[in-house]
Amino acid sequence: MKELQHVTALPRLPERPEQGHKGTFGKVLVIGGSEGMIGAPGFAGLAALRMGCGLAYVASPQEVLGFILAAAPELVGIAVGSKPGPRLAAAVASCDATIVGPGMGQSSTAADLLKLAIKTAAPVLLDADALNLVASGKAMLRRKPNTMVLTPHPGEMVRLARQFGVFDVPHDQPGRIKVAVAAAKHFQQIVVLKGHRTIISDGQRYAVNMTGDSTLAKGGTGDILCGMIGTLLAQGMPPFDAAMLGVHLHGKAGEYAGKQVGKRSALAREVIDAIPAVLEVADRPGRSR
Repeated sequence: MKELQHVTALPRLPERPEQGHKGTFGKVLVIGGSEGMIGAPGFAGLAALRMGCGLAYVASPQEVLGFILAAAPELVGIAVGSKPGPRLAAAVASCDATIVGPGMGQSSTAADLLKLAIKTAAPVLLDADALNLVASGKAMLRRKPNTMVLTPHPGEMVRLARQFGVFDVPHDQPGRIKVAVAAAKHFQQIVVLKGHRTIISDGQRYAVNMTGDSTLAKGGTGDILCGMIGTLLAQGMPPFDAAMLGVHLHGKAGEYAGKQVGKRSALAREVIDAIPAVLEVADRPGRSR
């Protein structure tokens, strides 16, 4: 059996040519949102734009889409009905990365949206209710290996892990690594097990993130992580690298926001606002780019 590799070298940010245009830097689609959960897809889309993508689309139910766009007019809206429509299908086919799950709910419509997104050839990130739909058996992850990123928190991982015979997620780090690796092997995709010292694994390798603090222990910050990783996927980074670097920079943004307004008080929107400062540091010579 091949020995599990512990990866510590941080990937570099994608190059950003001066002559580039909005089509150069990737199109990210966020599928999510429901009544009472309009912030989640908005945070993911705005984080994707702050991270440097050229266009960010948000596909949400008609009844909530207007509220999302009023809060985040930089996003391009796609109204979703009871069934996925041709405009959404076209967006899934044309975007460079798709994020599914933030605030989506677990309705039959949500399951249809997830199934549509999984069919695309571009990278896909699953979070929140998309993971719960997979855990409940309402969607199967039939995809080419290592073309998806799954970002469960421990509770979501407990539900997913039942599919491969594990019924608890340990709190100790060796145990967390073991579960993340097992999940990555089972699903044959990249798994990001969130929490203190987030674990990233593809089943053959794993990385332990060393950034972040309790600033990020607040609603909405997981959606921001989706958007940040989504942009890196849309810009052509391999999914393991995109997840590793996205988690690292997300932690840095949390630390920065905590220093600005306090760990207790920082809001998700202030973590998004911290992304530019973090990227400016990462882009300096001698740093990850």
